[in-house]
Amino acid sequence: MCGLTGFMAPHGSAGPDRLTETVGRMAEAIRHRGPDDAGVWIEPEVGLALGHRRLSIIDLSPEGHQPMISAGGRYVIAYNGEVYSFTDMRRDLEGLGRRFRGRSDTEVILAALEEWGLEAAVARFVGMFAIALWDRKERRLHLVRDRLGIKPLYYGWMNGVFLFGSELKALRAHPAWNGQVDRDVLALFLRHNYIPSPYSIYRGVYTLMPGTILTVSPEETAPASFSPLVEGGDSAALRPQAFWSAKEVAEAGVRRPFPGSDQEAADKVEELLLEAVRCRMIADVPLGAFLSGGIDSSTIVALMTAAGSGPVKTFTIGFPEEIFNEAHHAQAVARHLGTDHTEMYVTGRQALEVIPKLPVLFDEPFSDSSQIPTYLVAELTRRHVTVSLSGDGGDEIFAGYTRYFDAPRLWSYGSWLPVPLKPVAARTLTSIPPPTWTRLFKLLGPLLPEALRHRDPGDTIHKVAEILGAESPRQIYRRLTSHFKRPAEIVIGAVEPPTAFTDEARQAQVSDFLRWMMYLDLISYHPDDILVKVDRASMAVALEARVPMIDHRVVEFAATLPSRVMVRNGEGKWILRRILSKYVPPELWDRPKTGFGVPLGQWLRGPLKEWAEELLSESRLRRDGYFHPEPILTKWKEHLSLKRDWHYYLWDVLVFQAWLDAQRP
Repeated sequence: MCGLTGFMAPHGSAGPDRLTETVGRMAEAIRHRGPDDAGVWIEPEVGLALGHRRLSIIDLSPEGHQPMISAGGRYVIAYNGEVYSFTDMRRDLEGLGRRFRGRSDTEVILAALEEWGLEAAVARFVGMFAIALWDRKERRLHLVRDRLGIKPLYYGWMNGVFLFGSELKALRAHPAWNGQVDRDVLALFLRHNYIPSPYSIYRGVYTLMPGTILTVSPEETAPASFSPLVEGGDSAALRPQAFWSAKEVAEAGVRRPFPGSDQEAADKVEELLLEAVRCRMIADVPLGAFLSGGIDSSTIVALMTAAGSGPVKTFTIGFPEEIFNEAHHAQAVARHLGTDHTEMYVTGRQALEVIPKLPVLFDEPFSDSSQIPTYLVAELTRRHVTVSLSGDGGDEIFAGYTRYFDAPRLWSYGSWLPVPLKPVAARTLTSIPPPTWTRLFKLLGPLLPEALRHRDPGDTIHKVAEILGAESPRQIYRRLTSHFKRPAEIVIGAVEPPTAFTDEARQAQVSDFLRWMMYLDLISYHPDDILVKVDRASMAVALEARVPMIDHRVVEFAATLPSRVMVRNGEGKWILRRILSKYVPPELWDRPKTGFGVPLGQWLRGPLKEWAEELLSESRLRRDGYFHPEPILTKWKEHLSLKRDWHYYLWDVLVFQAWLDAQRP
């Protein structure tokens, strides 16, 4: 796990000293990703420079230093991540006569590239990786990103210079940088609370899409035609090429479903997960796991216990507010599995101290508020280990999100209403303020069925009213996954660009609505929100986070499973529940799903109020010129008066405003 960066300047535009100094400065900007070692490599003839920061995990010796040149001299690599299949590949390569000087996976990757070529070698990689590879023979630079988008890789052209790196701050360190906020992408951010790939907050700078290879030659810097998408666009445009496609995996799973019994399916998933966990426990440094006490993290820790030779080190944080606290659940699971458990209760003050760090940690606007506890648990974990396994991915792969059940249910609630009456019903529901609805529900609580008992029923009713006008279940899902429903009306001069949600060419052709939602989350919310959050929070403290649940072999098999092994009795993740119950009694983990949250709504009315007031002042909003102030200030006033809970929406705007402040000279 490391950080990489580099650039390719116009031919002859800089001498060796300038190339070395510039790329060294870019690499220094991401020092936190790799505090153990640094290296640069240049090719002055084409203006190419590669920079690397190393977090030593496997083969801690200088033999793992990067950028690394292949034994035959053809390839030079700067690489971030772990390829867990390197031991098998090494054995095969040694059988072909290859010899190795060290034990790193980087050296094996280079030998595989020389032996089998780029596409064939990458097809054998199991793991998480972002790679910058210079082919000295063909004079081509290849950027490669892993199948599920676990490791980040940004790129773009600035003033004729091709820039790339693990984080945007590396690109900003180049003298050619002239980044301008993309207002259209800002609108997407307000909708999703993250920036969907392949976009970044800067115009003309992109994230490399998962499972793709982008090839650039010195002659192609600053091309006249370019598409960041794999599909669509000008056929003559330079664009990434897919070596693995989640869309093809989803569609193939429907065509060739798993023919076995439910128990056989559970046995196979357990076998695949156990192998995914085993290979991710290989490290030359201390290793542990995040443990929340929920199904996903408990499953990973249980399998680590089964695969290991001693107690697993587990880590969790707790909060004094009981509604947000899961530490006692984690402790119960840890006690049952016999882990070496560490927990830390976080005060509100400690959590609030993270907020000023967010613009630097996340590098571009990112407003999933679980970023705060994620950073805190990563910081705690790094005090004890250098590698930590995480349970992320179980919801997308095995149907765990409540929206998978809410969307069909909400569609059925409203489908009986004639279309002309839907706006009338919506106005009627919203005519009663949320606090009044909440008081009414509390009075009727004992008489209501369980499905109608909510933490904040008034706010839920208003949200239901917002989606009454949806014309299809897919529209309901779209609205459930949106914060601002019409963000282009908030951002001045914005038009939302296409995303996986709106571009049918990127959507898998699967008729099952559940599968369709899971697929969209897998290619959007998961890589662009969940994995961004885990990567930035962990790498900010030089902690390597590994995610066995989304081993591509698990993903490919899960795509073939029938819905009945995902969802049963109105609950998701049936197959994981079945596996976990072999290791941990259900009473320790079988409870309603909760998020990894903080009391953000309360904070905005309390300790964060003054900070928010300054960022949301009308004069400030007008001076910056990105937002129409009126709708934002209306939400702020309603939030302060307890009329509505708008903290999700307000946090989006506040995060952007704070990020904007951090970019000022």
